[in-house]
Amino acid sequence: MQKDITTSTVQIACLQNLKSFSGLPQLFNPFAEANADDSGTGTKEYVHVRIQQRNGRKSLTTVQGLRKEFNYHKILKDLKKEFCCNGTVVQDPELGQVIQLQGDQRKNVSNFLIQAGIVKKERIKIHGF
Repeated sequence: MQKDITTSTVQIACLQNLKSFSGLPQLFNPFAEANADDSGTGTKEYVHVRIQQRNGRKSLTTVQGLRKEFNYHKILKDLKKEFCCNGTVVQDPELGQVIQLQGDQRKNVSNFLIQAGIVKKERIKIHGF
């Protein structure tokens, strides 16, 4: 039985080596997308928390860059309940879905996203003032 495990492990290792070495030279395409080969393991996608000044002392906090698999409306509902503020989810053609909250909630939102396990601390960028 032990011999079967080591044999299958060696076979898998050989297959992985074959997969990584194709033997054919790769053609360089200068017009190809820079991130086409990235599988997402080395790239960092940041969540941006920004503040926008409105009129007077009024301000808006925007959260952009959350993964698409999350339900933005449920996150918004929890944020509104936690911080006693109003908010909405806006669909932007370039940025996708963006959460908007009333007031300066940058620190609160970043702490909430970290504690809820939605984002790691290293992936949050706080912008403004």
